[in-house]
Amino acid sequence: MMDEQHIEMTHQKKKIFGVFIVILSVFILFLIVSTGVDISNKIKQGKYIGQEVEARNSITIVDSGEIYSKPDLGIISFSVVNEAKTSYNAMSKNTEVMNKVIEAMKGQGIEEKDLKTAYYNINPLYEYRGATYYNSGERVLTGYEVTQSLQVKIRDLDKVGAIIEAAAAAGSNQIGSLALTIDNEDELKEQARTQAIDKAKEKAEKLASQLGVRLGKIISFSENNYYPYYTDSLYLEKGMGGASAVPDIQTGENKISISVSVTYEIY
Repeated sequence: MMDEQHIEMTHQKKKIFGVFIVILSVFILFLIVSTGVDISNKIKQGKYIGQEVEARNSITIVDSGEIYSKPDLGIISFSVVNEAKTSYNAMSKNTEVMNKVIEAMKGQGIEEKDLKTAYYNINPLYEYRGATYYNSGERVLTGYEVTQSLQVKIRDLDKVGAIIEAAAAAGSNQIGSLALTIDNEDELKEQARTQAIDKAKEKAEKLASQLGVRLGKIISFSENNYYPYYTDSLYLEKGMGGASAVPDIQTGENKISISVSVTYEIY
């Protein structure tokens, strides 16, 4: 009886050991396969380490799109500069004149949302007395200068000349540069971008045909900033015979230009 039990126990141990060997073999096989796949992936990745996009069988095309449009918004600044012995008097004098300029702008149909104080400064004025070759003399406070600038958006460009004349008549003694721009440029920028991309695609297809290769996927794209500028210079003219001080404003056209760079894989 004892021999039979011993034989049975030995047989069970062999079965358990056999199962363990099978499990261990499967686990080792899994490790071998997993390690092989990982090594293969790393080899593939290593092909591109330290290489730029251009080194991976690619071509880069650069092209631009241009859209011309008449400006529909003018931006100009009217300033009032005054001097007085005291800062209070300089401020009071300046405020009185600037209020007249603001009222003149409203009288020309400019809305409050298009009027903005862009600059306000109070500056002490000094002069040097008793200066000699060896010293600069005594610095003496002689008064104050107040400068206030009003930025005006002009939406009716036919009235630009009349608005400039009205501001000058109201007391503005400094008039800043007039910028003629486009209020909503997004649609024009989109048109220029589409034009640039279409031209780049056409150029890429033609080049690929000449090289005897096929275009693959796009692997890089970039777009530059656009630079609108005026095709005609702005100039001011007095009326004929000096009968009017209304300037003649030539608006011309603005150009919106967008350049794109597209990189394709090639095969």
